[in-house]
Amino acid sequence: MMPSAILSNQLQQRIKKDQMDRYLMNGRDFIDDGAIWKKIHEAAEPSAARVREILRKSSEIQTLSSDDLAALIKVQDPEMLREMRETALRIKKKVYDNRIVTFAPLYMGNYCVNHCAYCGFKRENIEAKRRVLSQEEIRGETEILAGKIGHKRVIAVYGEHPLTGIDYILESMKTIYGVKTPTRRGYGNIRRVNVNAAPMPIEEFVRLRDGGLGTYQVFQETYHHETYAKLHPKGTPKSDYRWRLYAMHRAMEAGIEDVGIGALFGLYDWRFEVMALLDHAVHLEAAMGIGPHTVSFPRVEPALNSEDVVHSPYKVSDEDFKRIILLIRLAIPYTGMILTARETAPLRRDAIGLGITQTDASSRIGIGGYGEEGNGQESERQQFMLGDTRSLDELVRDFAERGHIVSFCTAGYRCGRTGKCIMDLLRSGQEGKFCKLNAVLTFQEWLDDFATPATREAGLRVLEKELREIRERNPRGFPVFFQGLERVRKGERDLFL
Repeated sequence: MMPSAILSNQLQQRIKKDQMDRYLMNGRDFIDDGAIWKKIHEAAEPSAARVREILRKSSEIQTLSSDDLAALIKVQDPEMLREMRETALRIKKKVYDNRIVTFAPLYMGNYCVNHCAYCGFKRENIEAKRRVLSQEEIRGETEILAGKIGHKRVIAVYGEHPLTGIDYILESMKTIYGVKTPTRRGYGNIRRVNVNAAPMPIEEFVRLRDGGLGTYQVFQETYHHETYAKLHPKGTPKSDYRWRLYAMHRAMEAGIEDVGIGALFGLYDWRFEVMALLDHAVHLEAAMGIGPHTVSFPRVEPALNSEDVVHSPYKVSDEDFKRIILLIRLAIPYTGMILTARETAPLRRDAIGLGITQTDASSRIGIGGYGEEGNGQESERQQFMLGDTRSLDELVRDFAERGHIVSFCTAGYRCGRTGKCIMDLLRSGQEGKFCKLNAVLTFQEWLDDFATPATREAGLRVLEKELREIRERNPRGFPVFFQGLERVRKGERDLFL
């Protein structure tokens, strides 16, 4: 294999200056560090009337302004914080109803040419055990995820390296989609492959779109220019801040309608990152017509040879982290919000009540980990360490006991409800109501095929509640829906309305 420096130089040659420069404004990108800090520093704690004015805007599913968000960051009054939490939960129910979507991460390889200070996969980490999955291994991992655990969605994760470039990505997606494996009552398969991969030129995004991509996801890590440069050394592809910042513009220009943004909290001041995430969403709406399909907010976690970053002065407490989730739900009310198994089970329970819509379960992020016994974690094989290693069955039961239904639905994407179409439905509150029907169908399917007795019992209780709501909302259409549910109960699979 070529030395990392040579490989890194090859990948840097893929960076096409014209594909990002055309989005600049007077030679500047849209993240103005000074302006963000000015708004944060100049904002005072808002009056109750001002808070309620902002919350009314959020409740109408309008994206907040940076002034609005800066004001909410300063709120300390317990009564106003309570109203903010209540509003966030109402927004979540209005937009996404009572559903939580689950998925599994599938790490394809841990070779990488970058040297990010906080990452266990960084190229100079000689203690890391490097590996790239073969197509046969990907098939085996998928059979476990779809046939034994019951996942319908995966986020396929790729390091930035020629071994896991666009050709490998497309081949692996085809392999995942090609798996159809028997279950207890029917069959299991992955119906949506989302991709987390390094920024690409437009022509590669076109190929990714045509390869059956669900959502394209990439995080800026930190939006603060100086901190970004410090953590991503020169001479690596990732050192180009703007190539990464404008990845979503290029993806959308290539026809990819659903994109996911995020920041790695703990690298810099969380207040700055929250403001910058809003700026990113606002700029996407202005330049490309729609904002992000999802926003993620992972926190820095322990990783092999990254101790200095883990003990950063910007480490985010649990209380501040829950505040971040609350603020994003209010600031970008239409977006899906992803909370991963980086976090502990108790924190994830709390976060659901603040507006989270997606989370992973049964997660193993060691390369090839799903095909191995046990759920132990090894720092030499993982990008970071997980905080919640519960199974999907345990998570479903936990959610059901708290009144949430887990949705395995992917119907909207296959019916063309993507991009601006789904954003309009989300803003109007119609998507949540429509998707409740498909959520029930897929939840029944999962309970029949995968649930343990205790989880099935808890799931059926919440399912009955959902059925009553559907009947009350649409008594005339209920018989047609119920016919579909009966077909699922008899063993028919992948039905959707």
